[in-house]
Amino acid sequence: MTKKIPMRQCIGCGQMKSKKEMLRIVKTAEGDLIPDVTGRKNGRGAYLCFSEECLLRAIRTKGLERSFQMKIPTEAYETLKKEFENINGK
Repeated sequence: MTKKIPMRQCIGCGQMKSKKEMLRIVKTAEGDLIPDVTGRKNGRGAYLCFSEECLLRAIRTKGLERSFQMKIPTEAYETLKKEFENINGK
């Protein structure tokens, strides 16, 4: 019997991929947005592909704001951009 692979949709490009292929962004109880590399942190999660283009598209289309139902400050986006650069080894 094959094991079911959990699929998630990227809020940038809209593609469905397995959870392991994506980065989870978590909104903590305090309202902070943090990348969750382990995929196990508490809080509301939204998924992005590991490409910076998907992050930029999610910012442009306000995908994160829709997912978390809140206005996201510019500083949070800047932090996420830096995290993506670290993850992608730039």
